[in-house]
Amino acid sequence: MKKISLLTAAALALVFFLAGGGAMKAVSAEADYESLRRFSQILDIVEQHYVNDVSHKELLEDALKGMLQNLDPHSTLMTEKEFQEMQENTSGEFFGVGVEITMENGQVMVVSPIEDTPGYKAGLQAGDSILAVDGQYTMEMSLTEVVSRMRGKRGTVVELKVLHKNGAKPVTMKIRRDAIPLLSVKSRELEPGYHWIRLTRFSGHTAEELSEALNKARAGSGLKGIVLDLRNNPGGLLDQSVEVSDLFLSGGDIVSMRGRDAASRRVFKARPSQDDVTCPVVVLVNAGTASASEIVAGALRDQKRALIVGERTFGKGSVQNLIPLSDGTGLKLTVARYYTPSGKSIQAEGIVPDFEIAWEPPREEKTPELSLREKDLRGHLEQKDGGDKNEKSGTAEAEEAARMLARDNQLRMALQFAKTLPALRELKN
Repeated sequence: MKKISLLTAAALALVFFLAGGGAMKAVSAEADYESLRRFSQILDIVEQHYVNDVSHKELLEDALKGMLQNLDPHSTLMTEKEFQEMQENTSGEFFGVGVEITMENGQVMVVSPIEDTPGYKAGLQAGDSILAVDGQYTMEMSLTEVVSRMRGKRGTVVELKVLHKNGAKPVTMKIRRDAIPLLSVKSRELEPGYHWIRLTRFSGHTAEELSEALNKARAGSGLKGIVLDLRNNPGGLLDQSVEVSDLFLSGGDIVSMRGRDAASRRVFKARPSQDDVTCPVVVLVNAGTASASEIVAGALRDQKRALIVGERTFGKGSVQNLIPLSDGTGLKLTVARYYTPSGKSIQAEGIVPDFEIAWEPPREEKTPELSLREKDLRGHLEQKDGGDKNEKSGTAEAEEAARMLARDNQLRMALQFAKTLPALRELKN
């Protein structure tokens, strides 16, 4: 009986800590006491009679994990190593596969692969199910355990059993771990003055990287239009999504957060700046556009600042806080829902584009017919001055832009919209 009393005391302490942030609150209701007594009794029975020897600490930690995981797919208790890895996602270098995952009905799903990572190159796609990691089924693990197992030393191989989104049977993929790039912004000029800017994630310097890309474009042929590509962007830091949105807005709401208590309720607003982008903007989205990237798309759409093109987004409309605990472990807890400027929550709904355009895989490229040019002839005369290096570089970039457009139907359509938006606005006025 003494042992049960000790377990009850431990359970009470844990409940008080989680519910009140460390502040003791009296439990007066008989129903609450009965629930705690039942918990301690079951804990005692399992510890004494379960077929395998399980420590008291393991049982309590598993009970806490189970409680959090049943709240929603994003709340969880992390070990010290898992908590450190979570922080590295946005602030430091780490090695792994490079995919954003979530838990859906007990199944690990790929939200989106991070561009230029081993997972992306291996062919993992949004909507794929990861059934096993190195032979262990993921249904037996927590989400953070799956993430931890997929990471490892650079150059080592992880084996994944994957059911592709439209696949009939699972396939085994052996992927060599590598550094996950923290660079989150890519850009290229598609046509003079019209720029493709790709945000792969929202890490600690995304807004700063985007500002640099915009300044480079201004210094070149200027800004006539922008295609902001948020496809397969799994999200990241809330503050970075706000700063990115602010670069395209001169005022008004960007996003609002609403939780249970007043302290968690905030409204983020845009501020005018001389660096604000004023040219037409088209935002590309798809099913891999999630979380922070949906905040940006929602803000620009609701403020009528951009045209949204592509496919319905993922639909993650909740905000998680990382809470460090005294023993080095951490708690990832959903504390609020976020809402677009119009007051709409996209949780489980996603953002429906203004123009829904499905992705069409490029047709197989045929081998070009043999054709000779002067430069292909042996012994041809070189230009005496070596040619204009800048011109050669510009030609290479133009050719790469043409290849991108030829292989991406959504990007082609987005560029056309960016070019015609000024004319459409004049017609409305």
